Amino acid sequence: MLTGTVQSLQGWKGSIIALLAGAILPLAFAPFYYYPVAILSLLLLFASWHQVTPKQAAWRGWLFGLGMFGVGVSWIFVAIHVFGQSGLILASLLTFLFVAFLALYLALLGWLIKTLAPDRFNIPDLLLLLPVAWLGFELFKAWFLSGFPWLELGISQIEGPLAGFVPVIGINGVSALVALTSACLLLSWQNKRWQWLLPVLLIWGGGQVLKLSDWTQPLGTPIKTTIVQGNVPQRVKWNPEQLVNTLALYQKATQAYWDSDLVVWPENALPAFHHQLENFYLNPLRQEALKNKTDILLGLPVNDDVTDQYFNSMMLVGKNEGFYHKQHLVPFGDYVPFEWLRGLIAFFNLPMSSFAPGAADQALLDAAGNKVGISICYEDVFSTEVLQTVPEASLLVNATNNAWYGDSFAPHQHLQISRSRALETGRPLVRSTTNGISAFVDFKGQIQTESPQFEQAVLTQTVQPRQGETPYVSWQRWPIWLISLFMLLLWAYYRQKKSG
Repeated sequence: MLTGTVQSLQGWKGSIIALLAGAILPLAFAPFYYYPVAILSLLLLFASWHQVTPKQAAWRGWLFGLGMFGVGVSWIFVAIHVFGQSGLILASLLTFLFVAFLALYLALLGWLIKTLAPDRFNIPDLLLLLPVAWLGFELFKAWFLSGFPWLELGISQIEGPLAGFVPVIGINGVSALVALTSACLLLSWQNKRWQWLLPVLLIWGGGQVLKLSDWTQPLGTPIKTTIVQGNVPQRVKWNPEQLVNTLALYQKATQAYWDSDLVVWPENALPAFHHQLENFYLNPLRQEALKNKTDILLGLPVNDDVTDQYFNSMMLVGKNEGFYHKQHLVPFGDYVPFEWLRGLIAFFNLPMSSFAPGAADQALLDAAGNKVGISICYEDVFSTEVLQTVPEASLLVNATNNAWYGDSFAPHQHLQISRSRALETGRPLVRSTTNGISAFVDFKGQIQTESPQFEQAVLTQTVQPRQGETPYVSWQRWPIWLISLFMLLLWAYYRQKKSG
């Protein structure tokens, strides 16, 4: 059992520690990349939950979440206040309510853990229950109310040794390893029994060895790929008078790169419907692309004249044409969950915020001779949705618009998430954004080239498509489900034995 120093976390000190532990957690993520902070943060949270009531654990869990999300997703305020044109007080209130709601997940987690394991934590509680409970928290957060899988601990580890496990058990599996590491270190610290450092050394050493593995293989010849980052300001993007300038910008930027096999424009690069642009803009672009044997993936809204629904789409222009319609829409960005909210404040009446979701069974587009797994903006934060495109896809493309979040943590955090999808699947990633950060990412999740933010930029890189399956693609989440079930059964056995 834990003794000694943890006793000092009783009362208000433990609550302060929980709040601060949550507030430092975002330092483990981009743009800071201090990945060991995630281990320290969870260690302090677990220590604050030792020998408290379920009610106290819920309170400390909520405080931890308040710090974690209050700092980590503070960019919500930028979207509401700066681009949603809401006043300072209203934007602050809405941001607080959003953060406070997310923190309730951790309040529930603390209450549940201390209900199952009251009083002092014993060794099985720390090594078996807590890692599985944290995994459950992340999976629930990624599912409930359409999901918000932001600040998953495994994402923070892609610069460190645990990155070796990402292609094997996925980001959420690595999150559980972070929690297990924190539990082992807490045991060592409190009980002064350094043998609990051995599992940490085995886990982290094993991850470093796994980083040497190439789970996928090159496919065909490399393709010359170009990313166009237009940097059209969000404030004027949808203004009718800006349309001609935007069309000319992307066309001119592409003309110098007709020797590329593939050119990728960002999400909604063209701020007008497909049918409005077809004759005078897209047809000439198509002819030029065919003449130069170049494929272009470009973002624009598409209206279905039968259903009168419109989609947030990527269109392939060139030899093999087609569309990908965004499936996982962003609440209050792509659509407003409750239409009656639109009249309340400006943020709920953003332009192009009534998109319909695309079908789940869309065929992959064939660009530059390769099947492409496309995600639009927020979609790539959902690991299982990107998994649906592989192993058929030999290349991943993410087109996004992070302009809503200005100079905040969001663009950096989102790029880090995108990198994790490349690492999980063993596929190179082409990431095209409106105003940064655009990037080429290799199949190991490492950035090869990236653009500056808030500037017009064009990146060109040779990309090697890949084939084959990482263990995570082959098995998906079955291993972590089975291991978690085994750990819970083992924990229940020890609990029953103790109570008996």
